[in-house]
Amino acid sequence: MNIKLIVIARTDIPYLQQGIDDYTARLRHYCDFELVVIPALKNTGHLAPDEVKLREGRLLLKPMSQADRCVLLDEGGKELTSVAFADYLQRRMNAGTRTLAFVVGGAFGFSPEVYATAHERISLSQMTFTHQMVRLFFVEQLYRAHTILRHEKYHNA
Repeated sequence: MNIKLIVIARTDIPYLQQGIDDYTARLRHYCDFELVVIPALKNTGHLAPDEVKLREGRLLLKPMSQADRCVLLDEGGKELTSVAFADYLQRRMNAGTRTLAFVVGGAFGFSPEVYATAHERISLSQMTFTHQMVRLFFVEQLYRAHTILRHEKYHNA
């Protein structure tokens, strides 16, 4: 199964990028993983938040095909334990899902168009994290899920 993580703007905090790079390299042993970075919008200070969401939403949808299963990483989504997330991935693999596209929105969240496209929403926590931290937390959880499915030591080591 292919997995995409689609995000707005590059990670500019070195220690977070180092962690993302580390888990991205580890994931290569388990799945085809792609981090898709959409360039940040420029000169948005004069735009209303809804307009920023609309513009970002159009950009977030571009890297997805009709066949991709779109999953929003959204504060209003379903919370899963690490084991439940691993089970979710296994169910998606068993269902023949070719590509799972996980999407992280911008600072103002998702546009109605992105919500309408999504098949489901998952929350990483009830707490709020920076968008750059979410990337690291998500790739770590993705790696953890694959080790759980293979009964490797990482999860409870």
